[in-house]
Amino acid sequence: MEKNKTELKADARAPLKVATAPSPSPAPPSEPAKASGFDVELFARNLARMIEEGGKAVAAYMKPREQGKLKDEMSEDVTEVVKTVGQVAEYWLSDPKRSFELQTSLGRAYLDLWASTVKRMAGEPAEPAVNADPRDKRFADPEWSQNQFFDFLKQAYLLTTHWGEKLVKEADGVDEHTRQKAEFYVRQIANAISPSNFVLTNPELLRETMASNAENLVRGMHMLGEDIEAGHGNLKIRQSDPGNFAVGRNLALTPGKVIFQNDLMQLIQYEATTKDVLKVPLLIVPPWINKFYILDLTPEKSFIKWCVGQGMTVFVISWVNPDFHLASKSFEQYMTEGPIAAMDAIETVTGEKKIHTIGYCVGGTLLSIALAYLAAKRKNRAVSATMFAAQVDFTYSGDLKVFVDEERIQQLEAHMKEQGYLEASRMANTFNMLRSNDLIWPYVVNNYLRGKKPYPFDILYWNSDATRMPAANHSFYLRNCYLNNRLTKGEMEIGGIKLNLKKVKVPIYNLATREDHIAPAKSVLHGSQFFGGPVKYVLAGSGHIAGVVNPPTKPKYQYWTGDAPTGSDVDVWMKTATEHPGSWWPDWLDWIKSLNAKTVPARVIGGGKLKAIEDAPGSFVKAQD
Repeated sequence: MEKNKTELKADARAPLKVATAPSPSPAPPSEPAKASGFDVELFARNLARMIEEGGKAVAAYMKPREQGKLKDEMSEDVTEVVKTVGQVAEYWLSDPKRSFELQTSLGRAYLDLWASTVKRMAGEPAEPAVNADPRDKRFADPEWSQNQFFDFLKQAYLLTTHWGEKLVKEADGVDEHTRQKAEFYVRQIANAISPSNFVLTNPELLRETMASNAENLVRGMHMLGEDIEAGHGNLKIRQSDPGNFAVGRNLALTPGKVIFQNDLMQLIQYEATTKDVLKVPLLIVPPWINKFYILDLTPEKSFIKWCVGQGMTVFVISWVNPDFHLASKSFEQYMTEGPIAAMDAIETVTGEKKIHTIGYCVGGTLLSIALAYLAAKRKNRAVSATMFAAQVDFTYSGDLKVFVDEERIQQLEAHMKEQGYLEASRMANTFNMLRSNDLIWPYVVNNYLRGKKPYPFDILYWNSDATRMPAANHSFYLRNCYLNNRLTKGEMEIGGIKLNLKKVKVPIYNLATREDHIAPAKSVLHGSQFFGGPVKYVLAGSGHIAGVVNPPTKPKYQYWTGDAPTGSDVDVWMKTATEHPGSWWPDWLDWIKSLNAKTVPARVIGGGKLKAIEDAPGSFVKAQD
């Protein structure tokens, strides 16, 4: 799960309110003050200190490998990149004419840049050979354009990366999956080699290094060592200051109790704050890849708190952070011991056989499968189902498909077999790579080159608080969903039953987010056609996280409603859609009440049937990777 935090793109139809994760902050007061001027002796001492701190970082990286606690698998990734990009190169180099075109196109671009540079050096006005996207924060500093040296570097970089992207796009002899992988890898390489990522080729970093006599690099190398130690030998980039947040202290504060638990989850019931509540209770199924409190961040952002305040009896699954003891827990067990067990407990507490349900991301996929399973057994347990950025069909599932083919899955299964689970850091790194220019490189520059702690941001703190995944469950999910797309084909089997989504007749509120890199809006729209009941497709501004967590009290984005979903072209759907300012939450609540608006007196936690085990948010959510 995506973790999308900084999400923006221009709206072709109307101005789009832009949200950005806060830019890395200025250094806190605890950090050493910048020197007042350049001091050669101090600069030299700091370089020596930087090397010393860098040595400690290298030692932190090597120690678990020397002890045999960590196996370096980078060679497999490098091999995959070389093999994929090599297929593109083979297409161009196997034909002399194409090879000539390949060289001349880049050579011509460099000659144009050189001619423009020479004119500028002679004092003549000259148009740049290429312009950076105005939204590209990497080149926002004025010196990238005003200083001829840095301007030349920037343009040479942009010309080269555009050329590389063109090579992949126009390689006609490459199959679509290989092309998608090559595009992804070329983009990662291009993002990594940007001149903005190096001290000597970034004017802002160079100024700061000289002004502080390299004190920034000393602090940065120290933080690098800390982050490698925190990752147990792998780099765990801090995206937020972890000291500012804690679950139960200033996150996940909505009052409630854990009323049921098993090996896989704790079920939380939240305390009513209204005299009467809707008769039909609500169950929220979050993704097991992340922790549920994305829907219960600070009180002003909490979807759970808001639902309680609107008169709903809210239950939420809090998944376990599994270790090797749960390696064999299957996808079927996650379904039966997760949402289905929760439905049984809710019926015990409230007496309601049918409930409203919400599934977020892969939690929505699991919920859809559970509803199809129950429908096949002629058990109708839901009044409605709401999907938050969830996929049931994986035809258009975006860049995550880069990591899913038979060879890659076999490698992953072999890795998981050794310890029984997939580390949280592996999935976190995968999601970060989907938007590396937002979620990796700005923090590399800020943390390790500028030596500054990142801004305290609750969503990014949650993003780093990931969970492990048991081997059996994760293997089933990758093979049956991403690789073979069996659910919408009617080929998925759970408990010996073939599932058919058309048997799911309950009304669906299918929320997609416009800039989603994890569950693309196109994929969610396409998946709407496979349900058997009425589907309301709603498109929220921003991305996978911020598009969902958009409270009415502080709305940052808009949302669109429109005709019943058909096809997979979001642009076509939007031509007749209506844009609404603010949060989609009230629209969803109106939809819920349109199905059943009956109320009953507020319920007590446990309903006198189940005893409270512990206070919310429970203990499962506090287990770290």
